[in-house]
Amino acid sequence: MSLMNARSAFGHYAHIDSSDGVKLHTRVFKPREGEKENLVIVLVHPYSVLGGCQGLLRGIAVGLAERGYRAVTFDMRGAGRSTGRPSLTGSSEIHDVIAVCKWVCENLSTDRILLVGSSAGAPISGSAVDQIEQVVGYVSLGYPFGLTASILFGRHHKAILKSSIPKLFVMGTKDGFTSVKQLENKLKSAAGRTETHLIEGTGHFQMEGPSYDAKMVGLIVEFISSL
Repeated sequence: MSLMNARSAFGHYAHIDSSDGVKLHTRVFKPREGEKENLVIVLVHPYSVLGGCQGLLRGIAVGLAERGYRAVTFDMRGAGRSTGRPSLTGSSEIHDVIAVCKWVCENLSTDRILLVGSSAGAPISGSAVDQIEQVVGYVSLGYPFGLTASILFGRHHKAILKSSIPKLFVMGTKDGFTSVKQLENKLKSAAGRTETHLIEGTGHFQMEGPSYDAKMVGLIVEFISSL
């Protein structure tokens, strides 16, 4: 894998090669002082086709670094400064998640990764979980389980539901893509430890906004402490 670093106030940048040669623009956020534990949080952004990019997760990544954790964001293929083209169903992007996690293990000296997926990034990262042995937990922020969203992302559901890895699903009760009942019905078949956290009166895109970043950071950190 090729690596190109550029220093910034928030850590450094890297360009990572996916398995099919796509170059993924990646950003590493590090705590200014000592790290809490040898774990890296890899954040997977919302749907590239609708303008999703790693910048949407910057607030959460900065918040995690301030709490003492290393965090990594990246543009999936065709998003932001990454090369390639996005896929409609997120199937190709699974390779991007795997490539970034592999790079993290090789370059950030860790054997423990927490995968966090936001919106469409949740099904994509969920499909990668059991393909990366260093993943110790999974957090979904607004998984699109609803009927319409399932036309695009339904093929991803089985992978995360059958995984025995500890899982946390965070969702607003007014999520326009998934109802609370749809979430509960889906998670009935989930293997292993599966938790949910519902945010009352909050919509899907509202929860993605910067005003909820601190809340997401708190939930992620709390989940890490339970692993």
